[in-house]
Amino acid sequence: MDRLDAMLVFLAVVDTGSLSAAGRRLQAPLPTISRKVAELERHLGTQLLIRTSRRVELTEAAREYAIAARHILEQLQEAEQAVAGEYQEPRGELTVTAPTMFGELHVLPIASEFLAAHPKIDLRLFLTDVMVNVVEEHVHVAVRIGALEDSSLTARRVGSTRSITCASPGYLRAFGGPRAPEDLTGRDGVTYRGFVSSPWRYVRGASHVIAEPRARVAVNSPAAAVVAAKAGLGITRALDYQIASELRSGALTPLLEAFEVPALPIHLVFSGQGRLPLKVRAFLDWMAPRLQARLAAEGVGAPAGQPRPGA
Repeated sequence: MDRLDAMLVFLAVVDTGSLSAAGRRLQAPLPTISRKVAELERHLGTQLLIRTSRRVELTEAAREYAIAARHILEQLQEAEQAVAGEYQEPRGELTVTAPTMFGELHVLPIASEFLAAHPKIDLRLFLTDVMVNVVEEHVHVAVRIGALEDSSLTARRVGSTRSITCASPGYLRAFGGPRAPEDLTGRDGVTYRGFVSSPWRYVRGASHVIAEPRARVAVNSPAAAVVAAKAGLGITRALDYQIASELRSGALTPLLEAFEVPALPIHLVFSGQGRLPLKVRAFLDWMAPRLQARLAAEGVGAPAGQPRPGA
């Protein structure tokens, strides 16, 4: 039995909650996963998993073993990184994830300059509006927009972003603009069901108001929502980094700014466990100040009513 391989399989079961899910992650058939866990249990002389119809439960021995196994594998990874030179100079493969439009607009331009300055680093940039588990998916750095929930991660704040209700000047000339959130009811809207939370929430004093237009156009891409709103198809709601150029040019007009919810923080997050390879430290030190400056230069997160740069 390959004990390290068995540890990896066991931890995959622990992290995913089932043998089948572990098999999908490791791209291994279910019988193989089950066999390796059984071999590990025989080797240790104790039961690790209590199998149910839907998922597996950990025994007390399994919880203790999972902690020890994770520590052993982290030490092995550090040793391999040291041998590969990742603690002597920035080198190797770097995996970064970010929301799709944010990554395209802001992360990739800065990362391109980073790669030019660090020729021994290869970047794997995973853009998705689905939250990625940094530890489970072996991601080095992730861009997070919104409140942070995982306290095991370390974070560097680089800015904030506002949720803005907006429409094209053409739409507003034809139908007028809402003066209060309730005025949205019955209006044509362009809705995006993805990263931006729904339903649309607004603040009036100490209370929250929920109101939104009827979905004349519904899309699953924030970029498509911006295009549809610019075409005058309805009122939309977007994060200000997604529409910064449209706000500057006047292609979209902000609405209901007095009722906006508080801005969302933007962080770079990474695993705080173990020693950071130089490639990760170099990327964070490069990305954080440049991203913060880039967002500020475009007025992303600026308070309502403040003139936007270049407007």
